[in-house]
Amino acid sequence: MFKYSLVKKDSESKARAGIFETGHGNVETPMFMPVGTQGTVKAVNQHQLKKDIRAQIVLSNTYHLYLRPGTEILEKAGGLHKFMNWNKPILTDSGGYQVFSLSDLRKLKSDGVEFKSHLDGSKHFFTPEKVIKIQRSIGSDLMMVLDECTPFPCEYDYAVKSTKLTSDWAQLNKIAFDESNRFIVILSIY
Repeated sequence: MFKYSLVKKDSESKARAGIFETGHGNVETPMFMPVGTQGTVKAVNQHQLKKDIRAQIVLSNTYHLYLRPGTEILEKAGGLHKFMNWNKPILTDSGGYQVFSLSDLRKLKSDGVEFKSHLDGSKHFFTPEKVIKIQRSIGSDLMMVLDECTPFPCEYDYAVKSTKLTSDWAQLNKIAFDESNRFIVILSIY
């Protein structure tokens, strides 16, 4: 389930406030989203996260979770929510940032990205469809599409090529995504 409601728009800017509803609760926007890349927000315990920080949602990373602890372990735990003892919404990044940050360890292709693991050197191929499948299997509430984050600065031609690649991948993500309304794909073109 996913529903977004616009609560207020500023008449003099593009600022807005809203609420989106997921199967794991509501999130008021704008909001602070702590990063729990590998299923944990480091240096903050659950009590602090929920009571002191009042986090409404946590961001985790598909690429890192896929490598460690692995989707099989997350699925056996009952999904990422149970694995990390978090009963509120989770947004998962697709691994698109790793396309940028691990550029020495990856090869871009029209149908995805071949990564060499930064942990052990093993090779893994991420397609847009595989990224959706992984995010769905671990129970993500909000999923990011596979994208290429361009470096800054970059040549104009590179930016155009990257935008086209990301758009093509977004179409493949959309095809892989069914209209179950349980999840939403967030397009992110950098």
